[in-house]
Amino acid sequence: MTDTAFDLRATIARLFVYPIKSCAGVELPEVLLTETGLEFDRAWMVVDAQGGFVTQRELPRMALIQPTLKHMEMVLRAPGMLALHIAFDRVEKPVRVKVWRDEVAAYDMGDIAAQWFSDFLSEPGRPQVLRLVRFDPEQKRLSNMAWTDGVEAENQFADGFPLLVTSEASLAELNDKLLAAGHAAVTMARFRPNIVLAGIEAQDEDRVETMHVATAEGQARLQPAKPCPRCPIPDIDPLTAVSSPEVNDMLRTYRAHARVNGAITFGMNCIVLEGVEHLLKVGQSVDANYRFE
Repeated sequence: MTDTAFDLRATIARLFVYPIKSCAGVELPEVLLTETGLEFDRAWMVVDAQGGFVTQRELPRMALIQPTLKHMEMVLRAPGMLALHIAFDRVEKPVRVKVWRDEVAAYDMGDIAAQWFSDFLSEPGRPQVLRLVRFDPEQKRLSNMAWTDGVEAENQFADGFPLLVTSEASLAELNDKLLAAGHAAVTMARFRPNIVLAGIEAQDEDRVETMHVATAEGQARLQPAKPCPRCPIPDIDPLTAVSSPEVNDMLRTYRAHARVNGAITFGMNCIVLEGVEHLLKVGQSVDANYRFE
């Protein structure tokens, strides 16, 4: 691979995993690439009494639940709560749960975890009955193959694809527009990416073919699949869990995407073509060619 073989070269600037779907992310200097994306990403999920997934869309205080990944456990902290310790090697009974249109196999994480989430996420007069579940690794949940060119791309509890890639330039472009309109700048935490690229132009992540990542184990290849339509979550301040409309309102002025029926988008959903068990690290180079349609 030479510098001149590709249209552009980026650098991995930041890496994030979101161990519990819709809770806060964890920024890491390096992380293992697996069949389902980054290790531990969306491995756990909060469900209601019927086994249906819940997110910040319904319960914005989920943004305030902060995981920390340790050697053998995950530690969860939230305002006013004692820390909750979740062992990596321990689950309880098998259950069936729903995430979007998929019903999948999972494991319940027990009554202590269930009470912790129910207590923190309940509002006065609106008690929540919630459970924490972990994805069953024997379950095979695939991305929509209409977007993956027939590749069987596995996910855990992510919305639909193993990876979300954004760029520093795309966030800077949005913040320039927000500041010009009299709003505060926002952080990348609003958009919940796995990989943030530096050294490319705004929205270049939308315009490229296969991304070739130079790792110590060899080349990893990530295939852009679908522009990421944005729900109300980018409007939620991750530090306060308070929602206000200016982020999506601004995106609506310039980020309607024809490939997803005019939905507003930010970032690119990607699948893993090659590089399972490779270690992604901040600072690694990412080469790609522009896609011409």
